[in-house]
Amino acid sequence: MPKKSFIFGFWECSKKTIMKYKRILLKLSGEALMGEQSYGIDINRVMQYANDIKEIHAQGLEIAIVIGGGNIYRGLSAEKAGMDRVQADYMGMLATVINSMALQDALEKVGLKTRLLTAIKMEQICEPFIRRRAVRHLEKGRIVIFGAGTGNPYFTTDTAASLRAIEINADAVLKGTRVDGIYTADPEKDPTAKRYDTISFQEVYAKGLNVMDMTAFTLCQENNLPIIVFDMNKAGNLRKLAEGANIGTIVS
Repeated sequence: MPKKSFIFGFWECSKKTIMKYKRILLKLSGEALMGEQSYGIDINRVMQYANDIKEIHAQGLEIAIVIGGGNIYRGLSAEKAGMDRVQADYMGMLATVINSMALQDALEKVGLKTRLLTAIKMEQICEPFIRRRAVRHLEKGRIVIFGAGTGNPYFTTDTAASLRAIEINADAVLKGTRVDGIYTADPEKDPTAKRYDTISFQEVYAKGLNVMDMTAFTLCQENNLPIIVFDMNKAGNLRKLAEGANIGTIVS
C-alpha cells in the first residue's frame, strides 16, 4: 500500500495524489448492476465498477461496500404481491449476497484482495460480520463488502450502508447511482430540474427530497456523516470524487 501522511485535512499518497478521504463506504444499488439488461447482473458493468474501485484503492483509500439486491429480488415488491414481509425481506438479503459475490469476483480479477462479511452466517462463502474484524481488514488494505443488509427484516440496504459506515468510522457514504446528484425534481421526468452541489440535512427534510430512506438518512445526520450522491456509471467519477472534485451532491 502507498505510504500516507496527513496534510491539512487530506490524505496524501507517495504518488503525490491528494485524496479527500481516508476511509469510505460505497453504496451501490442492485439495479445499477443490471447495466442495459432488464434484470440480473451485467458483467461488463461490474468490471467497470471493479476498475474504478481499483483506481482509488491504489491511492491508499480504505474501501467498504454495500450493494442492494433490487436487480434480483425486492422484498417490498413481493410484499405488495401478497408475500409475508419478513420472508420477502430475508429473500432480498440473499439477493444482496449474490451481488456481493459477483463484485467480489470482479475485484479479485483486477488484483484486489477482498473480504465478504455478512449479517447472516454463511460460513462456506463468507465471514460473519464482526466490527473489529471488518476494521482490521480495512487497515490491511482489503476491500470489505458487507452483505445481507443488517440481517433484520424491515431495514433497507441504505440503512445497512449508514450503519456499517458509522461502525467502521468511515469519513463519508458515497452513494453511487445512475443520476449525477440530487435534484429539485426527478431529472428523468422534469427537464427543468436543478441539481444541488451541496445541501444540508435540514433542507432535504424540508424539501421532501428522496436521498435515502428516513432511517438511513437520520443515522447519517445524527452521526455527522456526510452523504455524497453521484453518478457511478460514468467511468472515472469515483476517483474524481475521492480526490475532492465537485462531482454529485454533498449532504452534510
